[in-house]
Amino acid sequence: MFQTLQGIELSSPVQEAAYGKWLDQTSTREQARQDRIHGAEGVMPTPLWIAVFFISAIVLLYLFGFADSSERAWVQALFMGSVVSVMVTMLLLLHFLDEPFHGGVGGLQPVAMERTELLIDQQLAVLGGNVTIPCDSAGNRV
Repeated sequence: MFQTLQGIELSSPVQEAAYGKWLDQTSTREQARQDRIHGAEGVMPTPLWIAVFFISAIVLLYLFGFADSSERAWVQALFMGSVVSVMVTMLLLLHFLDEPFHGGVGGLQPVAMERTELLIDQQLAVLGGNVTIPCDSAGNRV
């Protein structure tokens, strides 16, 4: 992009305004892309995972301390099962938030990128342009 922009000669105030607007939009697009990449994956740091598992173990030990031999086993199992199910649900939710890109329910899909590619293809067809893509479908340089 820098090599392309080096040869530009602006001859009117309208061209200068359009060029400035294009640079502003490019900067905004790049910043938005960086924000998406930064917040996309690996949100939960390792110390958080360690703390969550440690807290889960402490809660389970706490529940064992309240075990009462005079109560029936199914009542104690109900208490333990309800707390364990809440903890497992929270751990699964943290895992889901930590890795949002997957094919399952609620996974993030590249819908906006596909829509943008469709718009670019439509505009290229109208303009009669031909573009050589510099990478393959996996994003590797060709």
